[in-house]
Amino acid sequence: MMKTIKADENDELSEKVIGAFFEVSNELGCGFLEKVYERALVAELQLRGLRVDTQVGFEVRYKGVWIGKYVADLIVAGELVVELKCVERLGAEHTAQCFNYLRASGKEACLLVNFQHSRVEWKRIWRSGGGILG
Repeated sequence: MMKTIKADENDELSEKVIGAFFEVSNELGCGFLEKVYERALVAELQLRGLRVDTQVGFEVRYKGVWIGKYVADLIVAGELVVELKCVERLGAEHTAQCFNYLRASGKEACLLVNFQHSRVEWKRIWRSGGGILG
């Protein structure tokens, strides 16, 4: 049976992950490729006692027919989708990608993180209500 977490549990998990990506950003700085930040974030989250799955695929179906697979960078604690970027600026297409991960996975929240600049940029995105915070 799939566990559904409450909003306050999701916020607590999100805060732990946000703290971890600030730690990664402080330690590595900017300028690396996305994969370097992904590996560092996985290591940091594991050091903090969190379970992390990488490159998690979700089936996409149309009228019951499998039409493809959507692959998220990370799933933390089986609940929180994390999408990493190293781009000049987060755009609407990145937010849309996160909404699609949430729809395909059935998860409630996603953190979108950009490590491109010295100050890490991030957004928290919720499936229900289409909310964005960041």
